[in-house]
Amino acid sequence: MAESDIDLGIVTAPSGVLVLGMASWIDYWPQLGQPLSVRASAAASVGGGHVHDWMCEMAAVRAVSDKPLMVRAGMAPSPFDGGPTIAVLEIDLGLLWTGTAGDEPIILGDLPVDRCGMVLGDALALDSWTGDGHPSTDGLADVAYWGAHAEAAHRQFGGDMVSRHGSQVRGWLDLPLDDAKKLGDALNGWEGDEQGRGVMVAVDEHTDFHRFNRASWTHPLRIGAVEVADCPVLGINWASGDHSMRHRGQRSFGQVYPVTLQPGPTGQATMRWTIPPYEPGDHGAE
Repeated sequence: MAESDIDLGIVTAPSGVLVLGMASWIDYWPQLGQPLSVRASAAASVGGGHVHDWMCEMAAVRAVSDKPLMVRAGMAPSPFDGGPTIAVLEIDLGLLWTGTAGDEPIILGDLPVDRCGMVLGDALALDSWTGDGHPSTDGLADVAYWGAHAEAAHRQFGGDMVSRHGSQVRGWLDLPLDDAKKLGDALNGWEGDEQGRGVMVAVDEHTDFHRFNRASWTHPLRIGAVEVADCPVLGINWASGDHSMRHRGQRSFGQVYPVTLQPGPTGQATMRWTIPPYEPGDHGAE
């Protein structure tokens, strides 16, 4: 794999189909026609493949339905800030490798690094995914604020210190939704100086998308483990700076990376997504 490896945890695929897809659009598949699980099952039935419809993309493969599937990442330092980034993502599928002669990888297609992250999980479970913009699934929300006048706002409003990917913001977690919206309105209307400047405010309703982001706040590789339809699912984020410098523009600008099936170290089939080393001149969209 890459310079150093790390276990990311497990996912399951009780439907027998595992999906790696773009978090931005996981819940949009039904609006384009068939649900995600139907399209993923069709791809998996012919040995796995890449599915692309408008802005929605995923890779789907068969996986064992009654065992946890281990997920690993090969890490490499970002060429921009030195922080850890994913160079290789590997998922053990729990099935014996019965592929090509000489164990050559089978190319399923390629995927971009979504600016909103990637989602790895059971195809049928992901039909229930609630994305950004959906109403809160538990009646709760998180409120955060930051900026040059944050300390002055804290003296008036309070709020705990919350760590998000190494940065500190003020805010509250798990507030009743109505209270969170009122607090957000009050913060947005607050003026910290005579020029009317205030603070930046975010009110995040509890959706699957927000829960995976929140779970990733303290992980070195920005991995968020959540449950969706009673299945463990992994969300995978990238640092905004690293994405902007390397992956921005995504498919429209050729920023896509190969997904393959190949044998793992114990003879099991493995799905692998490989992000090659950065080369000078690979700047994505300009």
